[in-house]
Amino acid sequence: MPTNSRLAQAPAAHKEVLKLMGNRFEITVVEKNPERAKEHIAAAVEEIRRIESLFTTYTEESQTALINRFAGVKPVKVDREVFDLIQRSKRISEITQGAFDITYGSIDKRLWNFDQQMTSLPDAATAKEMVRLINYRNILLDEKKGTVFLKEKGMRIGFGGIGKGYAAEMAKAVLQQRGVQSGVVNAAGDLTVWGYQPDEKPWTIGIADPASARQPFSYVELTNMSVATSGNYEKYALIDGKRYSHTIDPKTGLPVHGIKSVTIISPNAEIADAMATPVMIMGVKVGLDLINQIRGLSCIIIDEENRLFTSNNIKILQ
Repeated sequence: MPTNSRLAQAPAAHKEVLKLMGNRFEITVVEKNPERAKEHIAAAVEEIRRIESLFTTYTEESQTALINRFAGVKPVKVDREVFDLIQRSKRISEITQGAFDITYGSIDKRLWNFDQQMTSLPDAATAKEMVRLINYRNILLDEKKGTVFLKEKGMRIGFGGIGKGYAAEMAKAVLQQRGVQSGVVNAAGDLTVWGYQPDEKPWTIGIADPASARQPFSYVELTNMSVATSGNYEKYALIDGKRYSHTIDPKTGLPVHGIKSVTIISPNAEIADAMATPVMIMGVKVGLDLINQIRGLSCIIIDEENRLFTSNNIKILQ
């Protein structure tokens, strides 16, 4: 009987899988008490839903929808949290020379379906016209008034490139405030981990294999870090034997090719999420050069020939 009692008090990993922000989320907490673990996870879910209500473009009531509705008309007063995320997004746009740009919502999606029916690319002039409204510099922020103004009519912002990472980071903050010393928030592959597993080992994270998305090609052991992967293995078009990612280069309007997947490792889930797609757009050399200049970031790239490239601070044993 004493043995069972001790077992009941041993920390265990409690996990729930939910659909949030239109994606599969997995939230794991290490906790002795199962009921307390449920309460922790419920608080994290509530935080993610709160964030979704601010940043979704699928309801007309969100602040993001309001900003888009008044594009080219007038500035919109927003919560400080929304203002700050847009401001940080603009900084990432500057760092990546526009490869990351939250005004991607302005793209006309009629050109792209990325399935077996897509057999040719649009001509360069048509593609360029489709992205003419994508320009982070036309997001005008007024620090004193707390307003956001999209300069051109028809402009739209969206947080698909940073929102899941931000939600994971904020959910982690809620859990840590509640005293959860170890856990994982996995937002559809953009994940953050802290503390240790119940056996006191670091968390083991699988890096997706572009040839088989459900089978990791490698694993990393991490604690107090975040991981995000962007790849062309889930949504792409095969045209003249070449695989084109669903990721669109905001400068040309054309889909990117040459890289199968990019994995970013960062202390912050928001940064990891935001940096994965730009590296795909920038290409192996330019992308790695950028990552190597940013303290705390690491990167793993697999190109179309299945060659592995890493930033200077990663050593892969083969």
